[in-house]
Amino acid sequence: MLGRSVAEPDGLEGAPGETPGLGLLDIQTVMARGKTVWQVSGTETDSGQAVSGYEIHLGATPGPACARAWLDIGGRREGASSADGRVRGTYLHGLFHEDGFRRRFLSRIGATPTTQNHGAAVEAALDRLAEHLETHMEVPRLLSFAGPVV
Repeated sequence: MLGRSVAEPDGLEGAPGETPGLGLLDIQTVMARGKTVWQVSGTETDSGQAVSGYEIHLGATPGPACARAWLDIGGRREGASSADGRVRGTYLHGLFHEDGFRRRFLSRIGATPTTQNHGAAVEAALDRLAEHLETHMEVPRLLSFAGPVV
């Protein structure tokens, strides 16, 4: 959505067609069959800070802004940047999970980073949610509707 447009010629996740993007990056996304999802880790090229998360691809996003990739994922350049460097996009979800990267990013844009351990905070929140569900719902019955877990 940061690019010029998102085209979905085959109607994979909606009606076939093309939707204008925000135009903040000089890229165009074309959705195509063959969705991939995988866990990755790497570094931000400017700082060397560790990043991790998962990438989801459903097509391709070419364009001049991709020449200004700002992440290195296992030796592969990832992301796109505007010419002035103020707008950055990536297929890496969960990017701000890494505390060092998040703190540096927030400092760079003039925000005050916290010292909170994000991973621990997320795990604690998920534990509280699971406990709440177990207390107020019949979880085994609910899971029986989903079928066997593989």
